[in-house]
Amino acid sequence: MELVFATGNAHKVGEIAALIPPDIQLKSLADIGCTDDLPETSPTIAGNALQKARYVHERFGVHCFAEDTGLEIDALQGRPGVYSARYAGPGKDDAANIALVLKQMQGVANRSARFRTVIALILDGQEHLFEGVVEGHIAEALAGKGGFGYDPIFIPQGEIRSFAQMDLHTKNTISHRAKATAMLLDFLHSR
Repeated sequence: MELVFATGNAHKVGEIAALIPPDIQLKSLADIGCTDDLPETSPTIAGNALQKARYVHERFGVHCFAEDTGLEIDALQGRPGVYSARYAGPGKDDAANIALVLKQMQGVANRSARFRTVIALILDGQEHLFEGVVEGHIAEALAGKGGFGYDPIFIPQGEIRSFAQMDLHTKNTISHRAKATAMLLDFLHSR
């Protein structure tokens, strides 16, 4: 089966590609000649994932999936949430986003947070959603050089290391994206 991953984010492609078995041929937007900036204007994470998948499906007629992820911090009433990539502004600047979160969390005792990923699959014209969540907390300072996005300040529940301190294999055993991908793969293999 060929499946297009509707994202321009190379980090996300790397994480999910490491989880995809050989019986599924994962294709990128570049593989199908799509250089468009995919829309992400929905007020929800699931809505953004569906919007991106629909965009690619409607224009290229391929089986595809897209994902959207948000960091939800309890003390910030669930922010940055759906605005995670652009929290500090439209430039999608990871360092600026992290700096803003750390500034807003200064002196805050309740540091509980979660990463939420929703994968939207369009297969044979049918839409399916898969959600993965990992609970954890926001660190006091950056830790680690790996990963991307908020990984240097997110410590998953039961761990003492941030996602940025983990190798890809370790992160892929517990992450929100890995959980959503596992549900996607279970669905595909049950067909």
